[in-house]
Amino acid sequence: MKTLSILGSTGSIGTQTLDVVRQHPDLFSVKGLVAYRNVDILEAQIKEFQPEIAGLVDETAFLELKKRYQGPTKLVGGKEALIAAATLPSAELVVTAVVGAAGIEPTVEAIKAKKTIGLANKETLVAGGPLITALCKEYGVQLLPIDSEHSAIFQCLEGQTRENVDSLLITASGGPLRTWPSEKIATATAADCLRHPTWNMGNKITIDSATLFNKGLEVIEAHWLFGFDFDHIKVTVHPQSIVHSMIMMKDGAILAQLGNPDMREPIQYALTYPERKPLKMDTLTFADALKLEFFPPRYDDFPALNLAFEVGRAGGFKPAVFNAANEIAVYAFLDGKLQFADIYKTVLAVLEKMESEPDFTLENLREIDLWARETAKALIK
Repeated sequence: MKTLSILGSTGSIGTQTLDVVRQHPDLFSVKGLVAYRNVDILEAQIKEFQPEIAGLVDETAFLELKKRYQGPTKLVGGKEALIAAATLPSAELVVTAVVGAAGIEPTVEAIKAKKTIGLANKETLVAGGPLITALCKEYGVQLLPIDSEHSAIFQCLEGQTRENVDSLLITASGGPLRTWPSEKIATATAADCLRHPTWNMGNKITIDSATLFNKGLEVIEAHWLFGFDFDHIKVTVHPQSIVHSMIMMKDGAILAQLGNPDMREPIQYALTYPERKPLKMDTLTFADALKLEFFPPRYDDFPALNLAFEVGRAGGFKPAVFNAANEIAVYAFLDGKLQFADIYKTVLAVLEKMESEPDFTLENLREIDLWARETAKALIK
């Protein structure tokens, strides 16, 4: 039986991870659950899965949980809750499903504790790629991708020699604004952007899908996960989200991983790797006509994607600033403080304010991340 600790257990990935666990009670045991502030869902999860520890990062929500829950599970609160769950001795695999840069430090500590990482927090590698990959090598830790695109590439690369693979082909749904005319895109509201055509995700990631910032983050993450340079990572728009990603071989063959847009498949593959287990879900069928379309990205209308390639190639702390400034801008957009087009403009303006960069350490990464957030907030004001 594999023991799990889930960071971000009440979010989209966290709840679907627990759906997988429900299907395989003989394979998995949940030892740690941590969320941000959703008391109701976490309390129900504690009662169902009876973890060793559980916690909420938000202090007010944590105090509410302490009042309501009386049972054997140890409760932890504040940012320390993430570290406690990430380093829990009884857990062998840590699913990092928290949103944003908050996932970086607990992932670092989980690696140092020699936990296998089920990575659903792309910001960890986007911002901290050099640090995270070096630590994984030092501690002999494996990163198993949970994002559907990276899981697809991971599955396609299985059994291939690196010398035979030419490039990675990452698919993008195109988001809810894919067919909008250029002149209308800048007027998109948060409600428009939250109507994702194929995936059910959290608000932040759904907005990132609309801007294509999410695909840019995935490009940078793929670089660190698989060791391909940015000239050998491509993006293609695929509205049906059936082909989750592909690899192109040097002989011209293209290998693809297909399936219905259901995150439980890549989650389970990470949890059971290198084995495959049955999974109850709506599987893809070819009994009916299947329409698969592919288009080039509209780089001019969604400039975040090109910007991601630029900051990825530049390296250093630029991807971290790209990520942090975008996070602040997205939440400002959701709060009605920014227009859609201003998300990109804010990130670009923060990047332009960067000066000389210090050595790549966790402490310096924290400082740069904080600087980018404060600079973005000042610009938004």
